[in-house]
Amino acid sequence: MSYYISTTLKNTSFKEAIEKTTAALKEEGFGVLTEIDIKATLKKKLDADFYNYTILGACNPHMAHQALQAENKIGTMLPCNVIVQEREPGTVEISAVDPAASMMAVQNDSLAGIAKEVQEKLTKVIKSI
Repeated sequence: MSYYISTTLKNTSFKEAIEKTTAALKEEGFGVLTEIDIKATLKKKLDADFYNYTILGACNPHMAHQALQAENKIGTMLPCNVIVQEREPGTVEISAVDPAASMMAVQNDSLAGIAKEVQEKLTKVIKSI
């Protein structure tokens, strides 16, 4: 089982890919709580050059609330990370964590249904971009 869901866009700018991803997430009830610019962070902290790479911390409040009610420490795995990376100009890969795969580490059967539903929503997001 893969731990992520992914798609690749051709002839798309990095900025446009982030905008498309954010819009697709919104369509499935997710908001973006955090946006981490890895390229800028590595430049600032290490003076290291890196390609465009941003981590979007996506959260579906309804699903997060259900998960937190089922498992009070599940917040260690929230929000759902979605990465947007451009390793070569004009080709942008968007990948989301597969919550069904990551929840296998948690010994709580009541999370399986929630994780499956979030997995379905994130798969729809990725396929719609």
